[in-house]
Amino acid sequence: MDLLLATRNPNKTREFRELLGQAFDVSDLSLFPEIAIPKETGRTFEENATLKAIAASNKLPNLVIADDSGLEVDAIGGAPGVFSARYAGENAGDVSNVDKLLRELRKQNVATEKRSARFRCVIALAQNGKVLGRFEGVVKGKIVEPPRGNGGFGYDPIFEPKGFDQTFAEMTPESKNKISHRGQAIAALRKALRDIEN
Repeated sequence: MDLLLATRNPNKTREFRELLGQAFDVSDLSLFPEIAIPKETGRTFEENATLKAIAASNKLPNLVIADDSGLEVDAIGGAPGVFSARYAGENAGDVSNVDKLLRELRKQNVATEKRSARFRCVIALAQNGKVLGRFEGVVKGKIVEPPRGNGGFGYDPIFEPKGFDQTFAEMTPESKNKISHRGQAIAALRKALRDIEN
């Protein structure tokens, strides 16, 4: 089954391909430079994923998926939340975002055991400008310092999922994908796509 992922982030596309497996041919918007990805103006992950999926599905006939995901840290009111990718500024990279988050926690004297957090992912599935479904995944854990591991991307080096002593960045992609927020949301998406196919 062909799927178009409404992103130009190669890390995200790679992760979706790994998680969806051989039965799906996943392409992304790098093939369609003329299609603009709308700004993430939503207040929730669900709103942002929906915006992106609908925009791309209005321009192309494909089944389109779009996700919005991020990190919610309890001690700082659920931040960075929907601003996870641009927490340290519009074009900030992963290192700047991680540094800002750790600075915030230190500034507020948040003890290590109080650094509870969760990664949340919402995927929207759309075709011809209509949403066919939304799928959510959540994984709980805590923020660790200093960052550990060289895998993954984003906040992976400082997120240790509950019940594990490795950060996402220290895990193999296979181990991370089994428990990750995106892995859970994609499992639900895969089930829905099988139903569409049948």
